[in-house]
Amino acid sequence: MIRTAKAAWRGTGRDGRGDLSTGSGALSATPYSFKSRFDNEGGTNPEELIAAAHAGCFTMTLAFVLQSAGFTPSELVTEAATRIEPEGEGFKITRSALNLSASVPGIDETSFRLLVSAAEQNCPVSKVLRAEVAVEARLLA
Repeated sequence: MIRTAKAAWRGTGRDGRGDLSTGSGALSATPYSFKSRFDNEGGTNPEELIAAAHAGCFTMTLAFVLQSAGFTPSELVTEAATRIEPEGEGFKITRSALNLSASVPGIDETSFRLLVSAAEQNCPVSKVLRAEVAVEARLLA
């Protein structure tokens, strides 16, 4: 299974503008810019999308982990906060913090904590945040 997304950018880093689209169509020419990334202007930004992906992936993974352990959650709500900080000439994502509120009938605190930890370790987005990145580039004429 391969999922795709495309980013297009026009202009300089600070004054340019871009748009993001996903293969599924969930995002279609969604605008992003320096100001939407660093000044809270309308549009999205990569860190917000990583936060959404991490929250969604972790929450679904936890639902599967709970199910495997014999529990059915009434509700799982996860908020993710992705931190970006200056590093050298650029920036670095330094943290993705997950804040979970869960209603899981019949589970005790110790089991809950163990299953949450298992979900975080097995969430594909958590794994990719620790992964090697490969880049292939070609210059067009």
